[in-house]
Amino acid sequence: MPNNEEQSNGRLAELNELIDLVRPVVQADGGDLVLVSADVDTGVIEVQLQGSCSSCAISSTTLQAGIERILRERLEWVTEVIGSVDEDIDWQTSASMGRGAYTPRW
Repeated sequence: MPNNEEQSNGRLAELNELIDLVRPVVQADGGDLVLVSADVDTGVIEVQLQGSCSSCAISSTTLQAGIERILRERLEWVTEVIGSVDEDIDWQTSASMGRGAYTPRW
């Protein structure tokens, strides 16, 4: 039976593999998905959408119906996914990165 450190490392590795699996889909539209933090003991994960996702009208849907759903379905220990978008990038730069047919939020 694995000890707590081995279990934590295993969970973090699983999470990173899953994030790496999902990132290309987000990147295909000019965005990115970044793991901000992960508490593998409580199951609370924080991610951030960047790039064109910052000005995308459906970024909250991507976070809830996409990223959160995938993480919670595939990693039984995940209890909560906190998501945000990169607010540091200006909307014009963000909008110019996208390739999808999105309506900007501004």
